[in-house]
Amino acid sequence: METQITELFGLQIYTDKGMFVGEVEDVMIDVDQKKIEALVVSKVNDQLFELKNFKGLKIPYRIISAIDDIVLIRHLPGAFTGGSAEEE
Repeated sequence: METQITELFGLQIYTDKGMFVGEVEDVMIDVDQKKIEALVVSKVNDQLFELKNFKGLKIPYRIISAIDDIVLIRHLPGAFTGGSAEEE
């Protein structure tokens, strides 16, 4: 996966099961390792997460499957509180 960091801002994030997670607000970079560490999410789907005392959501870069018109992440069973009956 190769893309400009600025192209990530505003992209919608979905799980590989089609669940909307939110939008890319920022990118966390590990300067020492010269790699992207995580994506910071805004406009978080409040049906997937309990948002009491919400401090922000970071998606670890290692669970990203693809980036193009959207960001596709691996669905992590148990990571989301709401959603559909298809969840494992």
